Amino acid sequence: MSKLLNVSSSPHVRDQVTTSNIMLDVAIAMIPATAYGVYQFGIKAALVILVTVLSCVLSEYVYETLMGKPVTISDGSALVTGLILALNMPPTIPLWMPVLGGIFAIIVVKQLYGGLGQNFMNPALAARCFLLIAFAGKMTTFTYNDAVVSPTPLAALKAGQAVDIPAMFIGKIPGTIGEVSVIALLIGAAYLLIKKVITIRIPAAYLITFAVFVFVFGQHDLMYVLAHLCGGGIIFGAFFMATDYVTSPITPKGQILFGILLGVLTGLFRLFGGSAEGVSYAIIISNILVPLIEKITLPKAFGKEGK
Repeated sequence: MSKLLNVSSSPHVRDQVTTSNIMLDVAIAMIPATAYGVYQFGIKAALVILVTVLSCVLSEYVYETLMGKPVTISDGSALVTGLILALNMPPTIPLWMPVLGGIFAIIVVKQLYGGLGQNFMNPALAARCFLLIAFAGKMTTFTYNDAVVSPTPLAALKAGQAVDIPAMFIGKIPGTIGEVSVIALLIGAAYLLIKKVITIRIPAAYLITFAVFVFVFGQHDLMYVLAHLCGGGIIFGAFFMATDYVTSPITPKGQILFGILLGVLTGLFRLFGGSAEGVSYAIIISNILVPLIEKITLPKAFGKEGK
């Protein structure tokens, strides 16, 4: 009798690569941005990160235990969700908000849809959007070095003010914990690409489309475009969130189309929306459209052509 195959939950990538290996690599890739966020914003940022991660991991453990399901916290997915959510939040928020966000991400978005591999949108981003809608004031209040409340570079751009691009690249700006340092995010992105955890298709299509959109419909100025690329969560989103295996297309053509959609939506939100940012909403909307993208781009089965 042939051996039975043990098929685990998605993502399914390639032989010898497990979900826990992938999650470990993603967590490692976020270390530079995490470390810089703690360096920049201090103990407040460290506490937000710790509370968010613990909330996600404990939510998964408690839910699965109460529901009589196998406990899956060892696969690292709840840890990664907690890190992504934490790095998407301001360092000054009250600590009950990361707890609420973690519960929403794991139980409402992930577990109620069947667990890892079944959720149709990114749990961390869904939780961030929930917090943005429910507590907009707290989620959009930013300070720099414990100083007075300061506008983010994107808010300054939207108001027609000049911004300091080198400071944006390094991270000497107000913003969420993980989005402020472009160089830290690019180091993590390079790690993911070198380890072949992600491909360049989605990030490249996303960033190129966005840059073209901003140049055409914003200002015909390359420095203006560069400021938009360095500001907000677009670098973080392009490499760490849009590339989520579960909520992005599996085909190369689908991934490129997905990235183009992300670039257009982010450009629309940033240039014509009420908020200066738009990455989270763009990714969530695109997540919802993934089944349609895959239907359009999946190769037809052999023998189905022309029928």
